[in-house]
Amino acid sequence: MKFVDEADIEVHAGNGGAGCVSFLREKYRPKGGPAGGNGGNGGSVIIRADPTLSTLQDFKFQPIQRATNGEPGRGKDQHGTYGEDRVIRVPVGTQISDRDTEEPLADLAEPGAEYVVARGGKGGLGNAMFKSSTNQTPKFAQPGIPGEERRIHLELRLMADVGLVGFPNAGKSTFISRISAARPRVADFPFTTLVPNLGVVRISDEESFVVADIPGLIEGAHEGQGLGDRFLRHVARTAILVHLLDAGGLSGRDPLEDYEIINHELASFDSEIADKHQIVVANKTDLVSDTDTLSTLEETFAKKGIQLYKMSGATGEGVNQVIATIATEIRQMKAKAIKEDQAATNRKPFE
Repeated sequence: MKFVDEADIEVHAGNGGAGCVSFLREKYRPKGGPAGGNGGNGGSVIIRADPTLSTLQDFKFQPIQRATNGEPGRGKDQHGTYGEDRVIRVPVGTQISDRDTEEPLADLAEPGAEYVVARGGKGGLGNAMFKSSTNQTPKFAQPGIPGEERRIHLELRLMADVGLVGFPNAGKSTFISRISAARPRVADFPFTTLVPNLGVVRISDEESFVVADIPGLIEGAHEGQGLGDRFLRHVARTAILVHLLDAGGLSGRDPLEDYEIINHELASFDSEIADKHQIVVANKTDLVSDTDTLSTLEETFAKKGIQLYKMSGATGEGVNQVIATIATEIRQMKAKAIKEDQAATNRKPFE
């Protein structure tokens, strides 16, 4: 299935059914009076976050979503049936905005979260509802109210605990394929990965975390170079970043320079992303023949207060240590979040 993370659609809620003008005419009831039923309400358009979905591809082929109209009222005080709601399923992490005003409408960041994007029209009242002591034979009813219509923009931002960032060909896809069941395309040339990939890393029967393999970033990514602006938004929801550097030397790049360029792009796109905790990893150590080179690189990062982890995604050397470090960081963050929630719950009013 093709990965699609943006879509523009039109939503049309159902119209309310018209009220009925009718008078009861039955044998032995010569004065039955008004008996027109109410129209049914139109169905609404509801967007729901579904954890089983991972792309917005379906909306490329179904750009118009409609709910059904309410039925009109009938005689003998029969009310029209309500229109059925149209429930649109989207991946968790989908943001909804109005295409015309660009106003943010909702952020479906939790499984099962819903947002009513267009409300159905209210059904009109039949003439039986207007009977009174001064008007015992009303000959009018209300029309149904039209349902809401909107043009909306859907944007998916992946939900993951860990985001893998780095230059193209830094070994991100190899790493995620080794630690999870994800099988992204792996090759020895840049821009092999063109769409984000998700992988689940299981530590034990009760503990796991989700990793997002973000396609390679380059200088100018925040301005759209190499589709970087589209890739960077998927990093926004991750708890921590694993910054992979190519220490193998085949690319001819300087790992420290790459580290600074990527962080500049992160900060230029969103300062909150740049403030996320990073685990910096020198990858492809199996291609380094001189151990002094790695030691020098490690010392260079240490002078900047950065701990540098070393591994080879191809051979697996050092991978377990990186996984253990990621798991520890996630545990600490979750424990901190729980503690803050408890403190907020226990805080006295007006404190």
